[in-house]
Amino acid sequence: MKRFLVPLALFAVLVAFLAIGLTRDPHEVPSPLVGKPAPAFTLPLLHDPAKSFSTADMKGRVWLLNVWASWCVSCREEHPLLVEFAKTGTVPIIGLDYKDGSEDGKKWLARLGNPYSLAVVDADGRVGIDYGVYGVPETYVIDKAGIIRMKQTGPITPEALEKQILPLLAELAK
Repeated sequence: MKRFLVPLALFAVLVAFLAIGLTRDPHEVPSPLVGKPAPAFTLPLLHDPAKSFSTADMKGRVWLLNVWASWCVSCREEHPLLVEFAKTGTVPIIGLDYKDGSEDGKKWLARLGNPYSLAVVDADGRVGIDYGVYGVPETYVIDKAGIIRMKQTGPITPEALEKQILPLLAELAK
């Protein structure tokens, strides 16, 4: 009888973990970077590779880092929303062209519109790795002190913009 108690207890623990896992939203991928300093980087500009951008350039400003690529289908889905949001001038949006050819990225922005204050090239994906990018698109809200305050995995939706991102940006602007 006692020899069945250990397997039964292990089974009960596995069922408990499964039950907890099934209650979570699979679209919400937690990031260990939220609440921590954004990884520093310096990368060449997409449209002028002789110049570079550094996260230090944004100290004292709230900004968005949007990770995208011309080959990304979901990026195309969120792109019109980013273009419209950029017109408001609420915050600078920095585009991180992830594992993409520079010419492909330039053509994509020329064809679909450019919502970015500037775009940088992460050709080998090293900066994406530092940010814990699971896949594109991903967007990070970074505060004045350079702390990541939010990570949006997947395309930004009108609902996410209205209910999560804009209220957070308003709070951070104070």
